[in-house]
Amino acid sequence: MPRLAAFPKAWMQELCVDGSLSLEQWIEMAATLDVDGLEFYSGFLELREPSEWERYRRLAEDHGLAVAMMCCSPDFTHPDPAFRREQVEKEKTWIDMAAGLGCQSCRVLSGQRRPELSREEGLAYAAGCIEECLPHAAKAGITLVIENHYKDDFWQYPEFAQAMDVFCDLVDRVDSPHFGVNYDPSNTILAGEDPLELLGRVRHRVVSMHASDRYVAEGTLEDLRREEDSVGYARRLRHGEIGKGLNDYDAIFSTLAEVGFDGWISIEDGVEGLAQLKRSAEFLRAKVGQHWPAA
Repeated sequence: MPRLAAFPKAWMQELCVDGSLSLEQWIEMAATLDVDGLEFYSGFLELREPSEWERYRRLAEDHGLAVAMMCCSPDFTHPDPAFRREQVEKEKTWIDMAAGLGCQSCRVLSGQRRPELSREEGLAYAAGCIEECLPHAAKAGITLVIENHYKDDFWQYPEFAQAMDVFCDLVDRVDSPHFGVNYDPSNTILAGEDPLELLGRVRHRVVSMHASDRYVAEGTLEDLRREEDSVGYARRLRHGEIGKGLNDYDAIFSTLAEVGFDGWISIEDGVEGLAQLKRSAEFLRAKVGQHWPAA
């Protein structure tokens, strides 16, 4: 049966930039939710020192939570080989961080969709860099998962492999038992595509999932796409309460249950506070129980 994790999407500035929320405080907040674990982000300020990784693993465990997933954002599509090499080395460090925290998976991305980049160049760069990271992941006991992503909080350009066809081409190029997909249905909607179609294409490669429901706070998706090249998320984009947006979680979970999915489902929510995140967790817990009934 899948297990639920929580990701502090609404508190990234506090945890990664100004330090106004400590990681210990976030763990204590998450312990009040109906979840089994946590997803950490490589940019948390308090994870900069490797000597701290074991401490935060134990702190989570003391609250009854596993640190299940590591979220990070390598940028593998830069035309400069030296830049890509640096990103590969960063990803290897994040793999070590994931292992030190007790994670099962560590995210990879393709990289930014730079305007000068051709489709074939981007695919070759991204696949090559992921393959360079795989031996390190295998040795650490970590599965690399690529997300059908929209855009990292701190990037200028959106994800190179945002479109379904590009994403699936990239997934098909990397054949390894230590590589799979972190499926995010909301990001498919932002790409103007059908999340169920994407799931149908990659369902056998899904290792983990981001659960969210997105909405555009102002304007339209077309307005959002005109702003994609600004640094960071467009301000009009919001994570909403899960179960109240555009995603059909019955259809998503029934598809995953059919292929025997039993990985982690990480909740990306809470923009309106912890109470909202609790409601999302309760919604997902009920849906998991419905589609994966206990034996």
